[in-house]
Amino acid sequence: MTRTLAHISDLHIGRDPRTDEAAAGVCQALLAADVDDVLLTGDVTHGGLEAEMDAFDRVFAPLRDRLLVVPGNHDRMGDDAGQRLQRSRVEVERRPGMFVLRLDSTAPHNRSPIDSHGELSDEDVAAVDSAVDLAPSGTLVVLMLHHHLLPLPPDGLPERISNLLGWPNAAELPRGRQLLGRIQGRCDVVAHGHRHAAGEVRLVTRGDRELRVMNAGSTPQLGRARILLHREGRILAEHWYACVPARTGRQDAGSSGAFPVAA
Repeated sequence: MTRTLAHISDLHIGRDPRTDEAAAGVCQALLAADVDDVLLTGDVTHGGLEAEMDAFDRVFAPLRDRLLVVPGNHDRMGDDAGQRLQRSRVEVERRPGMFVLRLDSTAPHNRSPIDSHGELSDEDVAAVDSAVDLAPSGTLVVLMLHHHLLPLPPDGLPERISNLLGWPNAAELPRGRQLLGRIQGRCDVVAHGHRHAAGEVRLVTRGDRELRVMNAGSTPQLGRARILLHREGRILAEHWYACVPARTGRQDAGSSGAFPVAA
């Protein structure tokens, strides 16, 4: 049976009324599209406040049974509302036709809005590696997390300055390439957010199994969500689905192509 999977990210509920309205529009659009499953890869809230999480729960209640979420760095600020999204570093979710690993890439330093970078330990890599072995054959294997595993262009002037100063704020996750090398050939999709421009990288295949690393971007800003059609562990098609009018003229970052990965 063919199923549909939507990937959204970086809602930033609580930033301002326009953002909240756009996030609600995303929910209604995905309901109208009747997607089977939805991945939300962090920064659900803007300030990590309990009131913002309450607003998210109310707005996205109609999608609750289809929704899988991981926390982002913004969710760890304020009241640390992100603790309501995930309790363990790595959690496994089984859905019809799909095996999903939820990886929490946030860390205590994310309590500070300046320290937005993520954390990936040797233990995290080992846990994901072991969990992938549990995936049954003929299912789409997905790893979802907030922070990016590969280098990406910075979002705006503050991140460019932090790069010049050698700060880690805009850096990819440590051990990111190592993790990709461990799951390549056994995983089909890595879905993440954090960077507000969307993009996709297709990694060099082992055998006939391709690994797609997908950044959803900020869905309320872009006004669209990536949707995958899959069956028996294979991606059949991919397209963008309009959710709300785009708030910025930002173009997608990244493109399909080969990327070397350390084993």
